[in-house]
Amino acid sequence: MAATTINPTRMELTRLKKKLVTARRGYKLLKDKRDELMRQFLDLVRENKELREKVESGIAEANRSFALARSGMSDEAVRVAFMSPKQEVSLNVHTRNIMSVDVPVYDFETRTPDSNDIYSYGFAFTSGDLDAAVGRLSGLLPDMLKLAESEKTCQMLASEIEKTRRRVNALEHVLIPDMVANIKFITMKLDENERSSQTRLMKVKDMMLEQAHHYSEKNTEPVQEQGT
Repeated sequence: MAATTINPTRMELTRLKKKLVTARRGYKLLKDKRDELMRQFLDLVRENKELREKVESGIAEANRSFALARSGMSDEAVRVAFMSPKQEVSLNVHTRNIMSVDVPVYDFETRTPDSNDIYSYGFAFTSGDLDAAVGRLSGLLPDMLKLAESEKTCQMLASEIEKTRRRVNALEHVLIPDMVANIKFITMKLDENERSSQTRLMKVKDMMLEQAHHYSEKNTEPVQEQGT
């Protein structure tokens, strides 16, 4: 329904028509953005599911190996084995833009390039199952970072999808219908005013013609009497 405080003028009508064109263009862009976000979100959800299954499977295998190692080693030997780590890992965080959303990108660097530096103990007094557990966990690190990146990206995209959906619904169900109703209201008012003006002009014209006709008759009557 049109607002009661709207000013029914041609200037306001022109302004609303321009605003309506902009709103419809913005609605189409936001709808396209929402659809593309949904497509990428669903792709990420499938990727996230696969990564989670892979990581959970790898962690379960590493835990089994570690449990076997604990069964063949004393608690003191396990603590000593991990007391002095040889390798260090640095985590780097970057961002990339997905449909105006800056999502994180994780990568890591090791202090030394030697892959054997993940073993901080000697092999003489430790179990081979401990080596397998450490190796599996080390191999899972890239997938774990990828999983964290994917889950955070899914959260941010879901939030952006919800905000975009609310904007699309507001434009589709509130703003655009209100502007259409206001334009219709102003158009009807202007047409009504134009008809009223035409009616008044026609009435004035009739009155002027009537006055001119009576005036002409009054002027011609004395002339006829003088002729008689």
